[in-house]
Amino acid sequence: MRADPELLRDLIATTPGVVTRPGRGRPEAAIRAAEAVTGPLPRSYRWWLAAYGEGSLRGRPIATVEPVPDLGEPGLTEGWSGGDRLWFHEDDDHERYGFALDLAADGEWPVVVHSPFTGEEQPFADSFAGFLTVWTAVAAGLKEGPNPAVARLWRATPGIRLPDGGTLFGPHTFRARNDAWEVPAYAPHWALVGEDGGGAGLFMRRHGRDRSSLHRLPPGRLRGDVAHDGELLGADLFDWLDRPTEPAGD
Repeated sequence: MRADPELLRDLIATTPGVVTRPGRGRPEAAIRAAEAVTGPLPRSYRWWLAAYGEGSLRGRPIATVEPVPDLGEPGLTEGWSGGDRLWFHEDDDHERYGFALDLAADGEWPVVVHSPFTGEEQPFADSFAGFLTVWTAVAAGLKEGPNPAVARLWRATPGIRLPDGGTLFGPHTFRARNDAWEVPAYAPHWALVGEDGGGAGLFMRRHGRDRSSLHRLPPGRLRGDVAHDGELLGADLFDWLDRPTEPAGD
């Protein structure tokens, strides 16, 4: 699943702790020089380099490439390493985040996190865009997501723009929209995960066995029992997303 650049820009611009420097985007020549050392870089990380070049999470830098390749060997900033991992970020707890070069798929490399305390490595996100999204979710107190389905979505992208003009939310807008609908007060076992193009809410359960089905509820109808008052759109969020868009009527 590809990250939407517009939603990713919104997440970067509105998330406290994510800092970028305007005008520091890397030219294509610099990115290609780095790829001469690493091989092809992940798609969403390549986008980050071209758009921002430099950045940090809570004051800890995200590795980048040299702004202008010199006449010698192409340079990579300190923090990169060889082998089948490219480590690009280390947090205050000295956990390291890196691209798993041996697990590349569809132009992206999954991100893994290495603990200095246990020496173990765990999957963290499906892409660099997912890394920024999951980091934002955890920093906002949302853990990896309000339920497993949304957590899976956020591992790849900070939300989705729907064909009807609606949106599935990323962690940077999730809490504000749920507060606006007063979901914590009226339907605490549910999560507002998006809105369709007509302003209706898209809901999923937070708890219980069924945390994969998607329900639609018109504005003003939130009374607690979303399944009773709303419309079931599908038994699985990702199956619903994969459905072909129905053509407009004549």
